[in-house]
Amino acid sequence: MTETERDENLMIVIAVEGYSHKHKISPQDTLSLFMRNDINRLIRKNYGALHTQSFDEPLLFAEDVLARKQK
Repeated sequence: MTETERDENLMIVIAVEGYSHKHKISPQDTLSLFMRNDINRLIRKNYGALHTQSFDEPLLFAEDVLARKQK
């Protein structure tokens, strides 16, 4: 596993843990929600921009994607 892949995994964990805590749902349910909505792939795809931001950015990115899908 490369350093970039580890960093992408860390971003996904940060997003899952942050979302589950903020929205008071289990990490397992959050991961299922992310997988159904392709959030994990999108975080990996946008790693280049996300890794230059704060640790909160993967969570904010996931929330934005989910909000847009609900419209």
